[in-house]
Amino acid sequence: MNVQRKLLLLATLLASLLATMAAAAAEEPAPTLPSPASAGENGAGLPDFSGIWRHGSLPWFVPPASGPGPVTNRSRRADTGQSNYGQLVGDYTNPILQPWAAEVVKKKGDISLAGLDYPNPANQCWPEPVPFLFKHMAMQMLQLRDRVVMLFSEDHEVREVRLNQSHPTPTPPSWHGDAVGRYEGDTLIVDTIGIKADRPYAMIDLFGTPYTNKLHVTERYELADREAAQGVLTRGLKENWRPAGPPRANYDDKYLLVHFTIEDPGAYTTPWTADMIYLRDRLEWPEQACAENTFGFHHDRDAHLPSAERPDF
Repeated sequence: MNVQRKLLLLATLLASLLATMAAAAAEEPAPTLPSPASAGENGAGLPDFSGIWRHGSLPWFVPPASGPGPVTNRSRRADTGQSNYGQLVGDYTNPILQPWAAEVVKKKGDISLAGLDYPNPANQCWPEPVPFLFKHMAMQMLQLRDRVVMLFSEDHEVREVRLNQSHPTPTPPSWHGDAVGRYEGDTLIVDTIGIKADRPYAMIDLFGTPYTNKLHVTERYELADREAAQGVLTRGLKENWRPAGPPRANYDDKYLLVHFTIEDPGAYTTPWTADMIYLRDRLEWPEQACAENTFGFHHDRDAHLPSAERPDF
Protein backbone atom coordinates (compact mmCIF):
# COMPACT_ATOMS: atom_id res chain seq x y z
CA MET A 1 0.00 0.00 0.00
CA ASN A 2 2.86 2.38 0.88
CA VAL A 3 4.43 1.71 -2.49
CA GLN A 4 1.16 2.58 -4.25
CA ARG A 5 0.89 5.85 -2.27
CA LYS A 6 4.44 6.80 -3.20
CA LEU A 7 3.80 6.07 -6.88
CA LEU A 8 0.59 8.13 -6.79
CA LEU A 9 2.40 11.02 -5.10
CA LEU A 10 5.22 10.86 -7.64
CA ALA A 11 2.73 10.89 -10.55
CA THR A 12 0.91 13.88 -9.03
CA LEU A 13 4.14 15.83 -8.55
CA LEU A 14 5.23 15.05 -12.12
CA ALA A 15 1.89 16.18 -13.57
CA SER A 16 2.09 19.42 -11.55
CA LEU A 17 5.63 20.09 -12.76
CA LEU A 18 4.69 19.51 -16.40
CA ALA A 19 1.68 21.82 -16.10
CA THR A 20 3.87 24.56 -14.58
CA MET A 21 6.45 24.22 -17.38
CA ALA A 22 3.75 24.35 -20.04
CA ALA A 23 2.22 27.50 -18.54
CA ALA A 24 5.60 29.20 -18.38
CA ALA A 25 6.34 28.29 -21.98
CA ALA A 26 2.98 29.65 -23.09
CA GLU A 27 3.71 33.02 -21.47
CA GLU A 28 7.04 33.44 -23.29
CA PRO A 29 6.84 35.12 -26.69
CA ALA A 30 7.71 32.86 -29.61
CA PRO A 31 11.15 33.56 -31.10
CA THR A 32 11.00 35.48 -34.34
CA LEU A 33 13.12 34.72 -37.37
CA PRO A 34 14.70 37.60 -39.24
CA SER A 35 13.09 38.51 -42.52
CA PRO A 36 15.28 38.57 -45.63
CA ALA A 37 15.29 42.38 -45.50
CA SER A 38 16.88 42.33 -42.05
CA ALA A 39 19.34 39.49 -42.63
CA GLY A 40 23.00 39.89 -43.41
CA GLU A 41 25.59 42.36 -42.20
CA ASN A 42 24.17 45.64 -43.46
CA GLY A 43 20.53 44.80 -42.72
CA ALA A 44 19.14 46.36 -45.87
CA GLY A 45 17.67 45.47 -49.22
CA LEU A 46 18.49 41.81 -49.75
CA PRO A 47 16.56 39.93 -52.46
CA ASP A 48 13.66 37.83 -51.22
CA PHE A 49 14.37 34.23 -52.24
CA SER A 50 12.21 32.85 -49.44
CA GLY A 51 9.38 30.46 -50.18
CA ILE A 52 8.76 27.46 -52.40
CA TRP A 53 10.12 27.30 -55.94
CA ARG A 54 9.47 24.66 -58.61
CA HIS A 55 11.36 23.96 -61.84
CA GLY A 56 9.23 21.06 -63.07
CA SER A 57 11.77 19.75 -65.60
CA LEU A 58 13.36 16.38 -66.29
CA PRO A 59 16.30 16.48 -66.47
CA TRP A 60 16.96 19.84 -64.85
CA PHE A 61 20.09 21.44 -66.32
CA VAL A 62 19.53 24.01 -69.06
CA PRO A 63 22.51 24.19 -71.47
CA PRO A 64 24.16 27.61 -71.75
CA ALA A 65 23.61 29.83 -74.77
CA SER A 66 27.29 29.27 -75.66
CA GLY A 67 30.38 27.59 -74.28
CA PRO A 68 30.94 24.23 -72.55
CA GLY A 69 27.78 22.82 -71.02
CA PRO A 70 26.35 19.74 -69.29
CA VAL A 71 25.91 16.25 -70.67
CA THR A 72 22.56 16.06 -72.46
CA ASN A 73 20.35 13.21 -73.64
CA ARG A 74 21.09 11.59 -77.00
CA SER A 75 17.61 10.04 -76.88
CA ARG A 76 14.88 12.51 -77.84
CA ARG A 77 11.10 12.45 -77.68
CA ALA A 78 9.48 11.90 -81.07
CA ASP A 79 6.71 14.45 -80.42
CA THR A 80 8.68 17.45 -79.10
CA GLY A 81 12.35 16.68 -79.64
CA GLN A 82 12.94 17.16 -75.92
CA SER A 83 14.99 14.87 -73.71
CA ASN A 84 13.43 11.41 -73.53
CA TYR A 85 13.11 10.78 -69.81
CA GLY A 86 12.14 7.17 -70.51
CA GLN A 87 15.55 6.48 -72.05
CA LEU A 88 18.51 8.23 -70.44
CA VAL A 89 21.43 8.06 -72.87
CA GLY A 90 24.01 10.66 -71.96
CA ASP A 91 26.06 12.23 -74.74
CA TYR A 92 29.42 10.67 -73.95
CA THR A 93 30.99 12.63 -76.83
CA ASN A 94 30.58 15.89 -74.91
CA PRO A 95 34.11 17.37 -74.87
CA ILE A 96 33.89 18.34 -71.21
CA LEU A 97 34.35 14.66 -70.28
CA GLN A 98 37.72 13.11 -69.66
CA PRO A 99 38.02 9.69 -71.38
CA TRP A 100 37.33 7.67 -68.23
CA ALA A 101 34.27 9.80 -67.42
CA ALA A 102 33.00 9.47 -71.00
CA GLU A 103 33.26 5.69 -70.69
CA VAL A 104 31.19 5.75 -67.49
CA VAL A 105 28.46 7.78 -69.21
CA LYS A 106 28.52 5.49 -72.26
CA LYS A 107 28.07 2.37 -70.15
CA LYS A 108 25.10 3.89 -68.37
CA GLY A 109 23.55 4.79 -71.73
CA ASP A 110 24.08 1.25 -73.01
CA ILE A 111 22.12 -0.07 -70.02
CA SER A 112 19.28 2.33 -70.82
CA LEU A 113 19.31 1.39 -74.50
CA ALA A 114 18.93 -2.24 -73.44
CA GLY A 115 15.62 -1.32 -71.82
CA LEU A 116 16.90 -1.41 -68.25
CA ASP A 117 17.25 1.21 -65.55
CA TYR A 118 20.50 1.81 -63.73
CA PRO A 119 20.77 2.87 -60.09
CA ASN A 120 21.26 6.49 -59.08
CA PRO A 121 21.07 8.28 -55.72
CA ALA A 122 17.38 9.13 -56.17
CA ASN A 123 16.01 5.72 -57.10
CA GLN A 124 18.21 4.04 -54.47
CA CYS A 125 17.11 6.43 -51.69
CA TRP A 126 20.65 7.63 -51.04
CA PRO A 127 21.65 11.19 -50.13
CA GLU A 128 22.07 13.18 -53.31
CA PRO A 129 25.25 15.14 -54.01
CA VAL A 130 25.29 18.70 -55.31
CA PRO A 131 24.26 19.29 -58.08
CA PHE A 132 22.30 16.02 -58.46
CA LEU A 133 20.29 17.33 -55.52
CA PHE A 134 18.54 19.79 -57.83
CA LYS A 135 16.71 16.91 -59.52
CA HIS A 136 13.98 17.58 -56.96
CA MET A 137 11.33 19.57 -58.74
CA ALA A 138 10.58 21.79 -55.75
CA MET A 139 12.76 23.59 -53.25
CA GLN A 140 11.95 25.83 -50.31
CA MET A 141 14.46 28.52 -49.33
CA LEU A 142 14.69 29.97 -45.83
CA GLN A 143 16.82 33.10 -45.47
CA LEU A 144 18.18 33.51 -41.95
CA ARG A 145 20.68 35.95 -40.55
CA ASP A 146 23.69 33.63 -40.67
CA ARG A 147 22.66 31.02 -43.22
CA VAL A 148 20.33 30.02 -46.03
CA VAL A 149 18.49 26.71 -45.66
CA MET A 150 17.23 24.79 -48.68
CA LEU A 151 14.54 22.14 -48.17
CA PHE A 152 13.97 19.77 -51.07
CA SER A 153 10.67 18.15 -51.90
CA GLU A 154 11.71 14.50 -51.77
CA ASP A 155 13.40 12.28 -49.22
CA HIS A 156 13.78 15.01 -46.59
CA GLU A 157 16.96 16.40 -48.12
CA VAL A 158 18.12 19.57 -46.31
CA ARG A 159 21.05 21.75 -47.32
CA GLU A 160 22.56 24.57 -45.29
CA VAL A 161 24.63 27.43 -46.72
CA ARG A 162 26.68 29.31 -44.13
CA LEU A 163 26.86 33.02 -44.88
CA ASN A 164 30.01 35.16 -44.87
CA GLN A 165 32.25 32.32 -43.75
CA SER A 166 35.17 30.37 -45.22
CA HIS A 167 35.56 26.68 -45.92
CA PRO A 168 37.38 24.83 -43.15
CA THR A 169 40.91 23.64 -43.90
CA PRO A 170 40.91 20.79 -44.56
CA THR A 171 37.28 20.38 -45.61
CA PRO A 172 35.90 17.01 -44.46
CA PRO A 173 33.83 15.28 -47.17
CA SER A 174 30.07 15.16 -46.63
CA TRP A 175 26.98 14.20 -48.63
CA HIS A 176 26.15 17.75 -49.73
CA GLY A 177 29.63 19.20 -49.26
CA ASP A 178 30.54 22.37 -47.39
CA ALA A 179 28.54 25.30 -48.76
CA VAL A 180 29.34 28.92 -47.96
CA GLY A 181 27.54 31.91 -49.42
CA ARG A 182 27.49 35.68 -49.65
CA TYR A 183 25.25 38.36 -51.11
CA GLU A 184 26.60 40.59 -53.84
CA GLY A 185 23.91 43.14 -54.57
CA ASP A 186 20.81 41.23 -55.70
CA THR A 187 22.72 37.97 -56.18
CA LEU A 188 23.28 35.13 -53.72
CA ILE A 189 26.56 33.35 -54.51
CA VAL A 190 27.06 29.85 -53.09
CA ASP A 191 30.42 28.05 -53.20
CA THR A 192 30.53 24.31 -52.46
CA ILE A 193 33.48 21.93 -52.07
CA GLY A 194 34.07 18.75 -50.07
CA ILE A 195 31.32 16.76 -51.77
CA LYS A 196 31.78 13.12 -50.82
CA ALA A 197 33.00 11.13 -53.84
CA ASP A 198 33.93 7.84 -52.15
CA ARG A 199 30.34 6.60 -52.09
CA PRO A 200 27.89 4.53 -54.13
CA TYR A 201 26.16 6.32 -57.02
CA ALA A 202 28.62 9.22 -57.21
CA MET A 203 27.11 11.14 -60.12
CA ILE A 204 25.97 14.70 -60.76
CA ASP A 205 23.08 13.98 -63.13
CA LEU A 206 20.69 11.30 -64.38
CA PHE A 207 23.14 10.24 -67.09
CA GLY A 208 25.63 8.95 -64.54
CA THR A 209 28.19 11.70 -65.16
CA PRO A 210 30.83 10.98 -62.50
CA TYR A 211 32.79 13.35 -60.31
CA THR A 212 35.78 13.18 -57.98
CA ASN A 213 36.74 14.73 -54.65
CA LYS A 214 37.96 17.76 -56.62
CA LEU A 215 34.42 18.80 -57.54
CA HIS A 216 33.79 22.52 -57.04
CA VAL A 217 30.31 23.96 -57.64
CA THR A 218 29.47 27.66 -57.73
CA GLU A 219 25.84 28.81 -57.86
CA ARG A 220 24.48 32.31 -58.50
CA TYR A 221 20.85 32.93 -57.48
CA GLU A 222 18.97 35.89 -58.97
CA LEU A 223 15.35 37.00 -59.31
CA ALA A 224 14.19 37.94 -62.80
CA ASP A 225 11.07 39.06 -64.63
CA ARG A 226 9.83 37.20 -67.69
CA GLU A 227 11.81 39.31 -70.15
CA ALA A 228 15.09 38.69 -68.33
CA ALA A 229 14.28 34.99 -67.92
CA GLN A 230 13.11 34.40 -71.49
CA GLY A 231 16.43 33.08 -72.80
CA VAL A 232 16.73 30.39 -70.13
CA LEU A 233 13.01 29.57 -70.45
CA THR A 234 13.33 29.05 -74.20
CA ARG A 235 16.45 26.89 -73.95
CA GLY A 236 14.93 24.88 -71.11
CA LEU A 237 11.72 24.12 -73.00
CA LYS A 238 13.78 23.02 -75.99
CA GLU A 239 15.97 20.66 -73.98
CA ASN A 240 13.98 19.30 -71.03
CA TRP A 241 10.67 17.53 -70.70
CA ARG A 242 8.11 19.19 -68.42
CA PRO A 243 5.54 16.56 -67.30
CA ALA A 244 3.04 19.31 -66.42
CA GLY A 245 3.58 21.19 -69.68
CA PRO A 246 5.12 24.62 -70.26
CA PRO A 247 4.81 27.36 -67.63
CA ARG A 248 1.36 28.91 -67.68
CA ALA A 249 1.04 31.97 -69.88
CA ASN A 250 -0.50 34.12 -67.13
CA TYR A 251 2.33 33.59 -64.65
CA ASP A 252 3.20 37.11 -63.47
CA ASP A 253 5.48 36.50 -60.50
CA LYS A 254 9.28 36.54 -60.35
CA TYR A 255 11.45 33.75 -61.70
CA LEU A 256 14.41 32.33 -59.78
CA LEU A 257 17.44 31.90 -62.02
CA VAL A 258 20.31 29.69 -60.86
CA HIS A 259 23.55 29.77 -62.81
CA PHE A 260 26.02 26.94 -62.16
CA THR A 261 29.75 26.83 -62.79
CA ILE A 262 31.13 23.33 -62.31
CA GLU A 263 34.79 22.41 -62.09
CA ASP A 264 36.46 19.07 -61.47
CA PRO A 265 39.95 18.58 -62.91
CA GLY A 266 39.68 14.93 -61.94
CA ALA A 267 36.72 14.24 -64.26
CA TYR A 268 36.24 17.15 -66.69
CA THR A 269 38.51 18.72 -69.25
CA THR A 270 37.33 22.27 -68.54
CA PRO A 271 34.98 24.20 -66.28
CA TRP A 272 31.45 24.26 -67.68
CA THR A 273 28.20 26.02 -66.96
CA ALA A 274 24.48 25.31 -66.82
CA ASP A 275 21.33 27.15 -65.79
CA MET A 276 18.11 26.35 -64.01
CA ILE A 277 14.87 28.30 -63.77
CA TYR A 278 12.24 28.11 -61.04
CA LEU A 279 8.72 29.53 -60.70
CA ARG A 280 7.12 30.40 -57.37
CA ASP A 281 4.85 27.64 -56.11
CA ARG A 282 1.82 28.62 -54.03
CA LEU A 283 0.44 25.09 -53.72
CA GLU A 284 0.68 22.67 -50.82
CA TRP A 285 3.85 20.61 -50.61
CA PRO A 286 3.05 16.91 -50.09
CA GLU A 287 5.65 14.72 -48.44
CA GLN A 288 7.51 12.38 -50.78
CA ALA A 289 9.86 9.79 -49.35
CA CYS A 290 11.69 6.69 -50.47
CA ALA A 291 10.50 3.49 -48.82
CA GLU A 292 12.20 0.13 -48.59
CA ASN A 293 10.37 -2.70 -50.29
CA THR A 294 10.88 -6.27 -51.38
CA PHE A 295 11.42 -5.50 -55.06
CA GLY A 296 14.91 -5.38 -56.53
CA PHE A 297 15.75 -2.56 -58.91
CA HIS A 298 17.30 -2.61 -62.41
CA HIS A 299 17.69 -6.42 -62.20
CA ASP A 300 20.16 -6.02 -59.33
CA ARG A 301 20.24 -9.36 -57.52
CA ASP A 302 22.03 -7.76 -54.58
CA ALA A 303 19.17 -5.34 -53.93
CA HIS A 304 16.93 -7.17 -51.48
CA LEU A 305 15.78 -7.13 -47.92
CA PRO A 306 17.05 -9.68 -45.40
CA SER A 307 15.07 -12.90 -45.53
CA ALA A 308 15.00 -16.29 -43.88
CA GLU A 309 14.07 -19.71 -45.21
CA ARG A 310 12.44 -20.65 -41.89
CA PRO A 311 11.28 -18.80 -38.81
CA ASP A 312 14.01 -17.84 -36.35
CA PHE A 313 11.75 -17.91 -33.31
